[in-house]
Amino acid sequence: MGWDEFLVLWCAVWGAAALVGFGMSLAGVTKAQRTVRLAGRIERVREPRHGGSRAGGISVVVSYQDPASGQEVIVTNDGERGDMITSAWEGREVGVSHPRGRPHAYRFSHTPQEPSRGLGWPSFALFLVCVGLVVLAAVDWGWPWALIGFGAPGAVYAAVHLPRTVRAKNRRIEQLAAMDTAQGRVVAVLKDVSVDQDDGHTRTTITPVVSFTTREGTAVTAHCTAHLPDPARAYGRDVTVHYTPADPADFTLDRAAEHRSEGQDVTFNILVVVVLAATAVAGAVLL
Repeated sequence: MGWDEFLVLWCAVWGAAALVGFGMSLAGVTKAQRTVRLAGRIERVREPRHGGSRAGGISVVVSYQDPASGQEVIVTNDGERGDMITSAWEGREVGVSHPRGRPHAYRFSHTPQEPSRGLGWPSFALFLVCVGLVVLAAVDWGWPWALIGFGAPGAVYAAVHLPRTVRAKNRRIEQLAAMDTAQGRVVAVLKDVSVDQDDGHTRTTITPVVSFTTREGTAVTAHCTAHLPDPARAYGRDVTVHYTPADPADFTLDRAAEHRSEGQDVTFNILVVVVLAATAVAGAVLL
């Protein structure tokens, strides 16, 4: 089979997969559409044990109302239960979801989720079709078409999303400026050791856990993985926490560093636009 035949087959297979996915979404039978999504409330937070593992996240007890019976259901996040809960306090709303008819297979998300149409995989399949068409054009018409095919659409996409990135940066800077400050304490340092099966290399992950109380009296327990010097020896250390009053899960120990990173994100996006546009121009020149 030559390259042309392989690429045509590639596009046909992924095109069919995209059509099936979009058809299932229209029919309302995708996995996402068959998922029941609920809002849960954290009733109790268990403080992590110093020296323990971060696996499973912060242990919590969550309640939610069963839409079928109207009764309150109490569950925990023990085991593999979706998103790891890394910030917890009593009264926090989290998302709870389960396949229709299988409430025992529940999973958590950081926030309650809106209904989804399940278009992620079909859209990805469509993207792979576009990749195949670009490669096919490069094979048949010359490799400069690959530069145009990848560079031009990518530059347009990045340019369209650049204003959104700038707006997000400005909103984040405003949030950082409006943060409240509280005194916190590192109440545990978690340690996880894993071994790479290929080369036998041992990897150690250190996760400090900080506890602080907001001005409103909310006691927050959260993993703190950034801006804490010498985290392995941080147990018992007092820290200053800057947090968003409306959402204490949004906190930092170093507002200045967060501010700098926002500017770096915008700079990176601008560079992506420039590089992709230059790639497309180079392809056009080489034709």
